Order: sequence, then C-alpha cells, then structure tokens
Amino acid sequence: TTIITSSLSLSHINPQNGSPCMVNVSNKVPTKRTAIARAIISLPKSVNEHIFEQQGTREKNSDIMTPKGAVFHTAIIAGVLGAKKTSELIPFCHPLAIEDCQIRIQISNQKNQITNERIEISLECEVVTTGKTGVEMEAWTGASVASLCIVDMCKSLTQDITIDKIFLVKKTGGKSDFS
Repeated sequence: TTIITSSLSLSHINPQNGSPCMVNVSNKVPTKRTAIARAIISLPKSVNEHIFEQQGTREKNSDIMTPKGAVFHTAIIAGVLGAKKTSELIPFCHPLAIEDCQIRIQISNQKNQITNERIEISLECEVVTTGKTGVEMEAWTGASVASLCIVDMCKSLTQDITIDKIFLVKKTGGKSDFS
C-alpha cells in the first residue's frame, strides 16, 4: 500500500468524515470570474470532400451542412445551453447566473501522420459571471456539449470522429488566475 501525503486536499470531500460535500461559498465576496475552455475535434478527409461537393468552395470557418442542419450554429446553441445547465449535470457545482457565454469555432486542415489529411476543429467556450465561485466547470461543460453536438451532427457523414482533448485555457478571478 502506498500512502501519499500532501498539503493539497480535495475541495468536495469533507475532511472530518470523508463524505462528498458542496463547498461552502457563503462567506466569499463576489468578484468577476471568467474561464475559457478549448476542445479539439478531428474529422476525416471525407468530411472535407463533402463540404467542397456541397458548397463548391469552402470559406475558412464556414459551417458544415448535414441532413440534421448547420453543424456549427447548432453546436453554438448546444454549448451555451450546456454551460447554463452545468449545475444540473455536475452534482456539486453551484448554480450560477452566467452573464456571458461565447462559443467560437475555427476549422483548419492539418496533416496527420497516421491518416492522410484530417479536418481539425478548434472550439472555445468563454464564460463570464460575477459571483462567489468560478466558472471553469461551465466553460468545460459548454465546450464538451458543443463538441458532442458536432459529433452527433456529423456522424451521418462518418463515424471516424474524435474529440482529441478538452482543456482549460484561461481562468481569472477568485484566489488565483490561470493561463
């Protein structure tokens, strides 16, 4: 058995009895909080070919049309809704009054060494509030839900879709900033 000792502790674990708990933020002063999470989604070359066949030429960052509709426009709506619903999905997240949520989506072609050429979609979710707790989980959830929406809307074109990573890019407000 390995015992790891650290001065760090898990914020959602009651140190007296080890049971899960919500963090008490009642004594905190409200401050402006921001967070940006990014997701990277990879699609095969066949989706790129579908875009060219459908639109003739593809402008950078133009939407992908599928039988379900405009992929990026739908993902933006889904991502904002996901950010707003975070406290309903993640048990110990506090319900927050989100003051702004922006989803930004960019397409780029990249050479992939394993498979020929893939489309890489970079999706960012930026969330802002004034409150007693941060909005990192809302940004993570917004980016996750928007990414899953892209997968759902493109799966009729291919099953070869990956969400390669989702990560926190930046956080401001509260005890510490991160970037």
